[in-house]
Amino acid sequence: MKRTCLFLLALCLLTGVQAQKFYNLRYCLELGLQNNYDLRIAHNNEQISDNNATWANAGLLPTLDFSAGYVGNADKSSTTDRATGTTTKDPSTFNQSADVGLNLNWTLFDGFSMTADYKRLRELKRQGETNTRIAIEDMVANIASEYYNFIQQKIRLKNFLYAVSLSKERVRVAETRHIVGSGSRLDYQQALVDFNADSAQYIKQQETLHTSRIRLNELMAVPDVDEFFIIRDSLIDINANLHFDELWEATLATNASLLQANQNVNIAQLDYKKVRSRDYPYLRLNTGYGYTFNKYDSSSPTRKSGNLGFNAGLTLGFNLFDGNRRREFRNARLEIENSQLARQQLEQSLRADLMNMWQAYQNNLNLLNLERQNLITARDNHDIAITRYMEGDLSGIEVREAQQSLLDAEERILSVQYDIKVCEISLLQISGKILEYLK
Repeated sequence: MKRTCLFLLALCLLTGVQAQKFYNLRYCLELGLQNNYDLRIAHNNEQISDNNATWANAGLLPTLDFSAGYVGNADKSSTTDRATGTTTKDPSTFNQSADVGLNLNWTLFDGFSMTADYKRLRELKRQGETNTRIAIEDMVANIASEYYNFIQQKIRLKNFLYAVSLSKERVRVAETRHIVGSGSRLDYQQALVDFNADSAQYIKQQETLHTSRIRLNELMAVPDVDEFFIIRDSLIDINANLHFDELWEATLATNASLLQANQNVNIAQLDYKKVRSRDYPYLRLNTGYGYTFNKYDSSSPTRKSGNLGFNAGLTLGFNLFDGNRRREFRNARLEIENSQLARQQLEQSLRADLMNMWQAYQNNLNLLNLERQNLITARDNHDIAITRYMEGDLSGIEVREAQQSLLDAEERILSVQYDIKVCEISLLQISGKILEYLK
């Protein structure tokens, strides 16, 4: 019986472990790539721009129309002679006409306007791909930042739990001393106050961790945003091997926003070519093939007639003046200049952002080394304080100060590690290397 109970207990525990979901960063990113709403919208917009990039949408293909019609005329006329005043009435007549035909219209040349339109549509297609890439990079950066924030909050919760255990042990020692008469009630009461404060901090941190989990589920577009999962990573890994020159070269070569700015310059230049196309003549082809049938009333000498034929023609034209051409020329040139200035401004802004983030990255790396040394010292001080407190050579307040110094050192080093990770994510995003997290 006992073995059966143990087996059932083990089976329940195993089932519970299997039901839990274990995530790592790559899995979270892959889940976000599949489900993220912003990314799916960006994909749809990219597909729209891809569908628009056709010859037909640019006007390079002819249009073919089919038409058919029927007309019936019922006429009854009367005539009055001016000289005699005699009125003559003609009997009613009913004539019918039907036609059917195909008409083809094709602009053969319009001063390269259609060519500029097609190139512009192709550029918009590439810009749609760039927008999707920007959405992917933003999603990767957001998920990675929240993923490591979740780890940070989980480690902080562990630290607070450790603080609760230390305070609980202090309460036990203070209570024992108070009972045997070697310690004061004030020391015991203060230990209880500190224990309750640490417990409240631990409870508050649980809420923060829960909020981070919901935010991560939201970024991954999980249907149940409150779904529980376990992160496999227990530490924030630090990459201290980044180099500024490599990051800046990569920024100039692959930054998505800079690429988008270059595409905006190309689009402005194509818009200018489209305006300039109005300085050229246009040539259009018009063709038709149809059949016309007429049926006349019995009073007509012709009973019926039919006509089947083909027609074709060319139209050559030139717009001499429309009143807006010079204004549009000037505005198109200014749009090119504005797009070039915007591109230069963006490059300067990226340079400034990269330098600021690099400085923060370097400073935090230096702070990390310093905080590691402080943490070692704080642990040693805490161990000494606990030993002296157990021996009765140190007061509870002094132990609390040593404990608080240890917790502060752990909190600072945790914050610095997360700040370094955020700087790393930002540097990789600016340089266009953020997708390395998917490898």
